[in-house]
Amino acid sequence: MTDVRLYMFDTGILKCKYHDIYLNQGGDSDLDIPVPFFVITHPKGNVVIDGGTPVECATDAMGHWGKVAEFFTPVMTADQGCVAQIEAAGIAPESVRYVVLSHLHLDHVGAVGRFPNATHVVQRTEYEYAFAPDWFAVLAYVRKDFDNPALTWLLLEDSWGDFYDLYGDGSIILIRSPGHTCGHQSILVRTSAGQHVLLAVDAADTMDHWEERALPGALHSAIDAVRSVRKLRAVAAKTDALVVAGHDGPQWAALRKAPEFY
Repeated sequence: MTDVRLYMFDTGILKCKYHDIYLNQGGDSDLDIPVPFFVITHPKGNVVIDGGTPVECATDAMGHWGKVAEFFTPVMTADQGCVAQIEAAGIAPESVRYVVLSHLHLDHVGAVGRFPNATHVVQRTEYEYAFAPDWFAVLAYVRKDFDNPALTWLLLEDSWGDFYDLYGDGSIILIRSPGHTCGHQSILVRTSAGQHVLLAVDAADTMDHWEERALPGALHSAIDAVRSVRKLRAVAAKTDALVVAGHDGPQWAALRKAPEFY
């Protein structure tokens, strides 16, 4: 397989509160959100985006996450772990050259350390913040998921600019998009079929945020979040991209899932 293809997966759902996703809305009402992850096949080596919720949470969320599992309840099976799903799709873990992390929150690090030949790609700002987050963000980072000296990292420096071309061929562009976290990045994919797909991830966790109808519930900076969406909207308009929000249940239900691909 040499085509650039984008496969969409999820590691089940997270049970949370409406106000966790929509700032100051919904009171204490419950909300179930999908936890997507993505695989891009590429002739130079396959790429996993995030990996969703760590598979350990399928059997012992409290043991793996600690106190945060009182507020966010993962609903997944061991078969929904990212490695199991990728293998079931016929993609060898050894073929994964990069694990790209949009950010290091606990529901986006399921692929870290799971692929023996992978370099892990994240913004340096995000990586450093994850080791010393402010009090309001500390529960969102589970340090044992990414604090591993055996891992190989590519830390993207601020001085390298807002756009990083992973393979130098325009097929996978990492776009700095802070706001949800201080070092968040989104991913623009151009498939062999010529289609652009913009994985906004949590820079726009719902299409309501993308369309500027609501602010997300989890924010590092509201101003950065709004401006990152504006930047991503310009990218989407220029490339006529399909935009995929980070945790939008209705949109996710309508998208093409593996084994289908874009």
